[in-house]
Amino acid sequence: MAGANRKAMKRYLFPLLLGLIVVVFFAKTIFQGLLPIPADTIVGLYHPFRDAVFQEYPNGIPYKNFLITDPVRQQYPWRELAVSIMKQGELPLWNPYQFAGTPLLGNLQSAALYPLNILYWLMPFQMTWTVLVILQPLLALLFMYLYLKEMKLFKLPATFGAVIFAFSGFFVAWLEWNTILHVILWLPLLLLALEKLRVKLSLLWSTIFIFALSSSFLAGHLQVFFYVSLVLMAYLVTILYRSKSKGKLVLLLSALCSLFAVVTSLQWIQFVKFYLQSAREIDQVLWQKEGWFIPAKHLVQFFAPDFFGNPATLNYWGVWNYGEFIGYVGIAGFVFALLAIIYRRDRKTFFYIGLLIGSILFATNNVIAQLPFRMGLPLIGTSQPTRLLAIVDFSLAVLAALGLDYFLRRQLNIKKISTVLVLFLSLFIALWIYTDTGSVELAVAKRNLILPTGLFIITVILLLSAIASRNKKIFLFTVYCLLFTVVFDLFRFGWKFTPFVASDYLFPSTKTIEFLQEQEGVFRIMAADRRILPSNFSTFYRLQDVGGYDPLYLKNYGELVSAWEKNKPDASLLEFNRILSPQNYESKLADLLNVKYILSLDELSSSKLVEVFSEGQTKVYENIEVYPRVFLVSSVLKVNSKQEAINKIFEEGLDLGTQAVVYEDLKLANTPLVRSENVKLLSYSPNSVVAETVTEEEHLLVLSDVYYPEWSVFVDGVSKDIIEVDYALRGVVVPSGKHKVEFKIRI
Repeated sequence: MAGANRKAMKRYLFPLLLGLIVVVFFAKTIFQGLLPIPADTIVGLYHPFRDAVFQEYPNGIPYKNFLITDPVRQQYPWRELAVSIMKQGELPLWNPYQFAGTPLLGNLQSAALYPLNILYWLMPFQMTWTVLVILQPLLALLFMYLYLKEMKLFKLPATFGAVIFAFSGFFVAWLEWNTILHVILWLPLLLLALEKLRVKLSLLWSTIFIFALSSSFLAGHLQVFFYVSLVLMAYLVTILYRSKSKGKLVLLLSALCSLFAVVTSLQWIQFVKFYLQSAREIDQVLWQKEGWFIPAKHLVQFFAPDFFGNPATLNYWGVWNYGEFIGYVGIAGFVFALLAIIYRRDRKTFFYIGLLIGSILFATNNVIAQLPFRMGLPLIGTSQPTRLLAIVDFSLAVLAALGLDYFLRRQLNIKKISTVLVLFLSLFIALWIYTDTGSVELAVAKRNLILPTGLFIITVILLLSAIASRNKKIFLFTVYCLLFTVVFDLFRFGWKFTPFVASDYLFPSTKTIEFLQEQEGVFRIMAADRRILPSNFSTFYRLQDVGGYDPLYLKNYGELVSAWEKNKPDASLLEFNRILSPQNYESKLADLLNVKYILSLDELSSSKLVEVFSEGQTKVYENIEVYPRVFLVSSVLKVNSKQEAINKIFEEGLDLGTQAVVYEDLKLANTPLVRSENVKLLSYSPNSVVAETVTEEEHLLVLSDVYYPEWSVFVDGVSKDIIEVDYALRGVVVPSGKHKVEFKIRI
């Protein structure tokens, strides 16, 4: 019995160790209730939250890392809205709270259909979000461990490689986004499934493969999924040579990929529709700017992650931005990866060496890496290649495990080890000499070299001690110490960068927000200062905003905002503008787009604005000239092009409240509206807008929501043509009499 217990304990020791490692990393969450999300930036950086008084910080709340605001500006609000809509029994097709309306399901980063979202039905949203953050390294550890064991590695190297993968620089940099890592974490499970299917075709592993592939795609980041797909294709080519039934395997995988396309069709069809209407192609010029690729000098961060400082300590002096260039895998991890690269001579090592070289080649600035951007390839030609660090770190983690496995098999002598150690020693000596110049920036680099150098020395001592030892227990003890060293190294690095914050900081309510939420009717807001309620925050509070922040936004609306901000009929988009935050409240476009409230930190002097509320520095003004969300016009002006449309809109004297600009000949009589003719908004929800009209003649009804081809309109249940009005808005011709008009978005 005792022997059986020992055997069971041995079997589960390493999986339990993986779980313990995750518990330690998230100790502040598990034992103190702090959330792994940068919510401290909400209350520390932006108004009206800074206007609210928090007793423990009367002078303002400090924030840990100003660099990572995207999770609270994008991923968290989008997912919360999507889940909320789905809980009401609808698909989350549309987000009316940013960009004056924009696709939600078509926005992949909302990850609305991610299979693990089922947890949101079992727990409160905030708790589930936290659980999903924790699951990222946990699942990455588990899947990588199982994959490395399938490669016939010892348990200790498998654990070593899993830890490096799950807490690498890429994982730490993107941990709190809760999307990107959910894409990459399925990669080792997919490779494991391919290995199993290579040996034996089975329903179980076919199901696992299709589930993992679908989950990776639906997790919310197309670029990283593209990289995962490339790795899978390359891996498939290599295993076909070893497969006993190549034809059957190819046939099975073709069928599985076809099934994947069907299973995920709801998501990718919505995405393609959105992409084709978006302004994404304007990002193509960015590749020429410094920081689009990993700068050569930033490769030093593989050895000293904070050589250029760290945004969390406010001393970063490198190329912008830190999070895009960090691929640290720990000193010991890199040492063993290099040992595998130099000395292992087997098929799996060669594959990952090739994968590593290829990833670095396309992530750094060179002629080959520039090709996709020079050619203007869709999707990939607008994606920053630094995200290839996901594959770089994955490759290094596998190579580190292979290196340690090679070491455990006693196939490395002191001479071989010394070659690698001398390379590292030479590098560190060169870095110390380089930093010894006295400049302020290099003083930061010098200070941040101390710990990597110390860890290198510890790694050297442990390696040499293990080689010199003839006692198996002492040998294994030193190897376990190496594992502890890499855990300490990566955890220290991870904790330094990653915020853990009080739950009170996550989208708290303030008097300003409560005032806006209490106002009756449907209306939009805008901020005259980008420090107030930044783009997308309004989504969480269900306040409709004309601004927004997203790599994908509708091109027609982006052009309208561009002209709005320039205050002239020039709708050309800026070269890089993922954040639209119009501030020209004097423009008639603000009135047209139903902007009723303007938030400002300064006193605003305008005949159309009346101050109605204030809290601290934040002031709320009401626009008394705002148009209703839905209204009737007495006349329409037909134009033949978009430029003519924007020219007409900016004509002085054109009243957009009574006249509309259209591209079609609607054959309307253009009769003035009489008092009895009116429109009433009956209901407004993300996927549907219902109004009631009473008219004596045919008139054009204008809905100041953004035009998108997937919307349809019905008058008394009968489908009608939806009209593109005023460059980027929606409209429909309503007949005389009393009618019910319903706008619905299609799947």
